[in-house]
Amino acid sequence: MDSSANINKALTETRFSDLEPPLSGDIIEALNQSDFEFCTPVQAATIPLLCSYKDVAVDAATGSGKTLAFVVPLVEILRRSTSFPPKPHQVMGVIISPTRELSTQIYNVAQPFVSTLANVNSVLLVGGREVRADMKIIEEEGCNLLIGTPGRLSDIMERMEILDFRNLEILILDEADRLLEMGFQRQVNYIISRLPKQRRTGLFSATQTEGVEELAKAGLRNPVRVEVRAEAKSESSQQLTNSKTPSGLHLEYIECEADKKSSQLVDLLIKNSDKKLIVFFMTCASVDYWGLVLSKIPALKSISLIPIHGDMKQNARDKALASFTKASSGALLCTDVAARGLDIPGIDYVVQYDPPQDPNMFNHRAGRTARLGRLGKAIVFLLPKEEAYVEFMRIRRVPLEERKCSEDASDVIPIIRSAAMKDRAVLEKGLKAFVSFVRAYKEHHCSFIFRWKELEIGKLAMGYGLLYLPSMSEVKQHRLSSEGFTPVEGVKFDEIKFKDKSREKQRQQNLQVRKEKRQEEKREKGKRKRVDAPTTNDPKKASRKLTGKQRQTIQTAEDDEVMDRDYKLMIKVKKGLIKEDEYERLTGDDDLF
Repeated sequence: MDSSANINKALTETRFSDLEPPLSGDIIEALNQSDFEFCTPVQAATIPLLCSYKDVAVDAATGSGKTLAFVVPLVEILRRSTSFPPKPHQVMGVIISPTRELSTQIYNVAQPFVSTLANVNSVLLVGGREVRADMKIIEEEGCNLLIGTPGRLSDIMERMEILDFRNLEILILDEADRLLEMGFQRQVNYIISRLPKQRRTGLFSATQTEGVEELAKAGLRNPVRVEVRAEAKSESSQQLTNSKTPSGLHLEYIECEADKKSSQLVDLLIKNSDKKLIVFFMTCASVDYWGLVLSKIPALKSISLIPIHGDMKQNARDKALASFTKASSGALLCTDVAARGLDIPGIDYVVQYDPPQDPNMFNHRAGRTARLGRLGKAIVFLLPKEEAYVEFMRIRRVPLEERKCSEDASDVIPIIRSAAMKDRAVLEKGLKAFVSFVRAYKEHHCSFIFRWKELEIGKLAMGYGLLYLPSMSEVKQHRLSSEGFTPVEGVKFDEIKFKDKSREKQRQQNLQVRKEKRQEEKREKGKRKRVDAPTTNDPKKASRKLTGKQRQTIQTAEDDEVMDRDYKLMIKVKKGLIKEDEYERLTGDDDLF
């Protein structure tokens, strides 16, 4: 038997060295050094097309090897260009991807192959650092291949007239559906408008949306469509069927009450302490909170817990990602910032503690494991009233198998509450995470399954280990059930201090300022009352007693107005029009603490 035969079912029998037109010896050598011998289906289909100077629109399942499918032909096209070797500021290729992390990953994957080209310099352009620093690098060192996010790429293109795009050979749009979902259409259109029409273009996407189709029509010339799906066995028929998830992925769901979720999560982490996991949450505040509180549970002390989300500074995100990539075990706690494109080696388990707002993100999250033919597991936590999600995903060709709740899971709520009583940082982060989750829950695309008005916030608050229900409009107006919540008795919450002495000192100063301000407002209010007090002979100013029905009507109208205001402000936060602290001030959430 041939010892070099392909035994990975995610790969084809086609070797990179067998592709036509043939790849250069330098590329084959670089592939061999990285242990790439056989092609995945998307690579076998796409590389020959791009190398034959055809535009491609590629629809492939997550974890299918898309990055090499465009990096290899891009380098070959640059090598064969009539403009090769290029002048220092002559741009021959552009790769656009939606996130900083994915752009960085593409840049790192591309380097061994780009290094085979003499005098070709690639530059990574992403946010999170000074744009002038990028401009200085380009001016001094030149750039022939630009890899980055739409915002920074378009910014550099607008600022730097020194860049010459007249001889550009190839444009790659990676994760095109995500580029549009994240609101980058204007920047992408601008970049395309600056490039010559006589070029090769590759559009890569995991889902074909209407927006992606429009982008393909605008940016590609007679593209060849490539669609690659993983094969998976259907349990009911044992027949091979088209699936949107990798073939080695085992998908499960666990159904439990909101007040039991955190204990079930801790139990799962303990039982998989020797594995590498990614745990997805819906909001940045949730990642911050669970990253802090899980580290205070004694049974998890030996497990490395690394948080990452979009509100972190870029250096912190890079450091967290690098640390987790090197680790042999541990858990990455994250938002959807890590759900697309990132190829972190050795992920054994993906945990969706909060189901994604957009159901299309489910596969991208789960696809962080079982990549390129490897085996992996993924599980999603559901509340009893969310069970219809299982059938919904089955219809979308993503079958989920039920996993029963662990009966020997220890109750961690007392531990979390104890931590909150010892450190105000835990208390405040918990309240902020809870509020952010409740408001993000309203934004679920599948609102017919994730029905906000049926959310049992009493049980949810217990699951978060809160000491008391926060003073948010949704709680005040009794719109959501607070049943199942047991407040902590005999504790003066205002007296809970920060362990960090400098933060506690600042808090005491803020409390004093607030106290003085309220006293001043009280005095002013008393003066106005005395001036405006109605006389008994002035019937117009005398207050009338309202009926119960009238009071209810007025209260309902006021409630709807407050809810509508909060919703509009939350949309502004998501669009980056206002910051979170401004949102908290306008909604009164700064009074939660």
